[in-house]
Amino acid sequence: MSRLNFIVAIFLALGTMLPGQTETRRYLYMSTPDGAQVEGRSGTGILIFDIENGHKFVRRIHIPIFQEGLRGFTGSLINHAVYYSTTNHRLGAFDLEAEKVLWENTFAPGCCDRSSITMDGKKIYAPTGFWYTEEDAGFVVINAQNGDFIKRIPVGPNAHNSIVGLDGRHFFLGTRTMLTMFDIRDDSIVRQVPEVGEYMIFPYTVTRDHSLAFVCLGRHVGFDVVDLKQGKLLHRVFAGKEKIRHRTHGAGLTPDHKELWISDQAGRKLFYFDATQMPPREMGHVNLSMGGHGWVTFSLDGKYAYSHAPDIFDARTKKRVGVFRDEDGRPFASSKFIEVHFRDGKVVTMGNEFGLGRH
Repeated sequence: MSRLNFIVAIFLALGTMLPGQTETRRYLYMSTPDGAQVEGRSGTGILIFDIENGHKFVRRIHIPIFQEGLRGFTGSLINHAVYYSTTNHRLGAFDLEAEKVLWENTFAPGCCDRSSITMDGKKIYAPTGFWYTEEDAGFVVINAQNGDFIKRIPVGPNAHNSIVGLDGRHFFLGTRTMLTMFDIRDDSIVRQVPEVGEYMIFPYTVTRDHSLAFVCLGRHVGFDVVDLKQGKLLHRVFAGKEKIRHRTHGAGLTPDHKELWISDQAGRKLFYFDATQMPPREMGHVNLSMGGHGWVTFSLDGKYAYSHAPDIFDARTKKRVGVFRDEDGRPFASSKFIEVHFRDGKVVTMGNEFGLGRH
């Protein structure tokens, strides 16, 4: 090997690190207490886990207002901040680099369920909540820099989960059996798909190109496959040999789009499906050690599957490879968490609490 080729090889091995830079560290930031479940709670604040060190507990950041119970936990890479919503109609911002609360505000009536933030870090979309059914139910648009109210947009009752798509152009909101797609530029409706989700819209996920959505069923373990281009229901898929009469609360695509996982929290299971074919085909399930709210998502590299339970699964082998434990060694669980990468004390990558298709 020539000296030049040797230098190039060393550079490639080090990735894009510049002289003086430390390596990138991957962490999972998990908030507690979860406002939707009592199982697995551990005091108040954010618990940090080292993904590359066996998901070992690192430390806790105490944020007293979290005692109200967390309804949502979304993040902005450009603002290096997370935005939390509580059961007390509160929305707040926390700077991950300075580790301080930037602002807090309350929004009533309704608000705030699982919020989301635009890729440019300017606007937060806060659903008025699955509990709110008045005529002005929908979402509140909030200035992400200071928490100021911008406007309120009625969409429909039981506004629950919101997702800003990874292309930065579209925003999704689930209301009662309705999935709505918006244009982020002016918050106008692009498309509405009615009569999906069976009974109320619980969690859902979308593909990277926004061609498909997978919407959890409200009366059975299963999901609807929705064509977002044509605005219609393609397939309704049920898990199990016989229909399971539990609601489904949690749907996540592996980053490579190859598998779809859904949560049967009452049955303490995660079912996984081959998403490379239509309709997706059930391949099996994994058992959970704890019940709870129901959730499922993946590490950004697709290696690990996380849920509302303390269990950590290898997404490829489907084997349990770890358990989240707090500083006292107790199993810890939450359905509000985000993967964050740091280099030299700066946030360089951030995930999403939803299991979105990425590649």
